[in-house]
Amino acid sequence: MKIIGRLLKKTVEISHKRSLIKGHGFEHQINSLKFLLEYAKKTNFGKNHQFSDLLLQEDIVKSFQKEVPIVDYDEFFRTWLHRTIDGVHDHTWPGKISYFALSSGTTGSPSKRIPVSKELIKSFQRTSIRQASTLHELNLPPEVYQKTILVIGGSPKLEKVQNHIEGDLSGILKKHTSWIVLPFTQPNNKIAEIKDWNKKIEKLVQNASKWDVAIMTGIPSWCIMLIERIIERYQLNNIHELWPNFSVYVHGGVFIQPYLNRLNRSFGKKVHLLDTYLASEGYFAYQDNTEDSSMKLLLDNQIFFEFVPFNDEYFTPEGTIRNNYKALTVDEVEKEVDYALLISTDAGLWRYLIGDLVQFTDTEKRKIKITGRIKQYLSLVGEHLSLDNINHALSSVCKEMKIEINEFCITQDILNQRHVWVFGVHQTEDTQLNYKEFLDKLDNELCVLNDDYRSVRKYSLNAPKMLAISNHYFYQFMDRMGKLGSQNKFPRVMNQHQASEWFRFLNENGIVLS
Repeated sequence: MKIIGRLLKKTVEISHKRSLIKGHGFEHQINSLKFLLEYAKKTNFGKNHQFSDLLLQEDIVKSFQKEVPIVDYDEFFRTWLHRTIDGVHDHTWPGKISYFALSSGTTGSPSKRIPVSKELIKSFQRTSIRQASTLHELNLPPEVYQKTILVIGGSPKLEKVQNHIEGDLSGILKKHTSWIVLPFTQPNNKIAEIKDWNKKIEKLVQNASKWDVAIMTGIPSWCIMLIERIIERYQLNNIHELWPNFSVYVHGGVFIQPYLNRLNRSFGKKVHLLDTYLASEGYFAYQDNTEDSSMKLLLDNQIFFEFVPFNDEYFTPEGTIRNNYKALTVDEVEKEVDYALLISTDAGLWRYLIGDLVQFTDTEKRKIKITGRIKQYLSLVGEHLSLDNINHALSSVCKEMKIEINEFCITQDILNQRHVWVFGVHQTEDTQLNYKEFLDKLDNELCVLNDDYRSVRKYSLNAPKMLAISNHYFYQFMDRMGKLGSQNKFPRVMNQHQASEWFRFLNENGIVLS
């Protein structure tokens, strides 16, 4: 019914006007910190770290930073979180945390249990509504608002383990999704609960003709794979022949640039692309303007943000923080500097080093972009090569040489003092690629982007090596590691353990680095 579409569009418009009123001032962060300390002051963590006294201090931020140490997951689990998981009440957050999101990060990482409180669930819900309000800027026709939202996420199936319930964050959030939204959302639970990605994608393809999809959400690598399978199955020229109302793709998790050409080839008309920064730990930012790919940091969402400059003064070459108390607030950051993100949240994470690197593209409007991971970073001989450098160099060379690289990874060869690249290529299209020219251009582009890289390439870092393999090996490796599909991401920068597993897998398939 058209009336439903008009009502939903009007609701989005009202929500958008309200969101414009919200400011970008640092006072929102002060208020968030005060809320967190006040709410948790009677917990075991709050008592141990003098939260009641901190609330009385003139400079509450500096007092908080002096009293509470910076921690990563392993340290916080060892010192505090394990008791919260065991079901202890009022430990790191008031009451009992009933839900924990399983977050395994990139391939090879062990599962983490991230606390998801009632307050955090409400924060996710509020921010989802706020992000939906950005659709008003796109001036979509009313009928789009009553079509299907296709969510390519993890399994909604949750498991009870001792004193708590755990599973993918998408499953926890779906359990708490408003009944108003559910009729518009696909796939149904029967399909979504399929854990085998190959079987799930087959079911999605089979049911694609039953849906009139207007909005899709999910990680680019898996969404484009699904779209291409649908086009192939139904012998389409583009996805809009099946889904004429497909208008918005909300993505996240990985840098989307390598997938743009494939996406555009799959579209028959314009699809608006919106980036989002949603993790198991919280909803941090989203893109609110299609003309600006950076994302607006959410300062008033009961999360207190801090930023540690990612350089030799603050971090070791292995990515371990040097000073457990020193960090900057959102009012102290500078543009185009890599910062490791710290969060304190309404689920009882305190000064938690999430592992992501961000840069501010606009310090006044609090706009950010994700530039990599603390551990997805190479500094074999002091080159300080970030994932952001790697992504931009690769995009630039691919554009210059008019080639397409979707899947890739890089690691370090310690024995031979060099980097090793592995690129996924299309077997038919890229067989004529001049690999030496490609690698030389990539090496040179990294020298332009990164002064440290240029310096060490002259004296101590040997020329890189590369392998070009079919894309399907990347997916087969993910399958072997039990990480195929949904929310899992192939590690772009591999540590030594990941690289060992990867090259063993390639060797078993007759692929050897010369």
